[in-house]
Amino acid sequence: MRDRIASLRQHVLARHLLLALVGLLVVVVVVESVSDYRNTQLASMAYLGIAAGGLTVLTGINGQLSLGHGALMAIGAYTSALLLPDRDASVPLTLVVLAATAVTLVVGAVVGLAAARLHGPYLAGATLALAVAVPGIALYFKETFGGEQGIRVVMPDIPVWVLDAVFFVTGQDLTRSRFTAYIGWLTLIVVFVLLANLSAGRTGRRWRAVRDDEVSAELAGIDLGRARVSAFMVSAAAAGAAGAILAFTVKLAAPSAFTLTLSLTLLAAIVLGGLGSLAGALIGAALLTFLPSVVTDAGRSAGLSDIQAAELAPLVYGLVMVLVILLAPTGIVGSLRSAALRGRARRRTTSPTTTPKGTAA
Repeated sequence: MRDRIASLRQHVLARHLLLALVGLLVVVVVVESVSDYRNTQLASMAYLGIAAGGLTVLTGINGQLSLGHGALMAIGAYTSALLLPDRDASVPLTLVVLAATAVTLVVGAVVGLAAARLHGPYLAGATLALAVAVPGIALYFKETFGGEQGIRVVMPDIPVWVLDAVFFVTGQDLTRSRFTAYIGWLTLIVVFVLLANLSAGRTGRRWRAVRDDEVSAELAGIDLGRARVSAFMVSAAAAGAAGAILAFTVKLAAPSAFTLTLSLTLLAAIVLGGLGSLAGALIGAALLTFLPSVVTDAGRSAGLSDIQAAELAPLVYGLVMVLVILLAPTGIVGSLRSAALRGRARRRTTSPTTTPKGTAA
């Protein structure tokens, strides 16, 4: 039995690594074939996808509602900004991302322990207080965190070996926007592989058991508090990594970037894509990143002024949100899965039955 479980785990890991490799190849092709502006959008999609992936683990798999993930991203962003004060900073970007993840993980553990006994709207209220408090802390300690102006993030020079490696593979010089997009998507791929393996393993089964039926989970020997805290810590760590990528992308860590709107945006992303699905989190992040610019460009092409085109984007975004909730209540990915299952069931019921030879019909 143990050998079978170990074999299944290896199969799941191999499948996730294969998907990660395919995703990496797609990222290289896309990043190298689009403009610097699109690469900036891709970097934005990456940090939204990372944070949404962590939130979908917390909300979709473990059943905890958080309205404070924008604040957790702020912790990761400010940690990165403090480690990159100028261009001469010798801290590698990999260590910066790891440091932002670790600091946010510690904060997530503290918040998770405090909120372990809270459920539903009470947990949402506690995390809402976190979303309001963290930007205020940055304003109160102006000397350290720069106040309303924030801290400027100065990206170090791209390492020579990275420039040579990218030129060898792609035949093109690496610009800063493409470099940032690569960092964001490499981080997203690593985070998604880790989240996918956790969700598919024993830890994920415990999270789902707590979400589905707390009494049954407790009777099965699952520590409810430990399961909730571990899910919150994992989700917070993903938000910290996303905050670091956000700081690299916008080159600034300021309180105005981490308002309650960001937390609600992340929640909207996982609802649109489908709760409990990492693919859904990525689809939701893509919609939130590209839909406003596509609608704005379409408005300008239709003869609207810049102001009117910009005002059209929130309207279309709201309509899309309402339509998805009405027509696809399980999100885009959930609806596609349901349609596929219905199609399989229909084919099974309509396929002709065969009778063995030598028997009466």
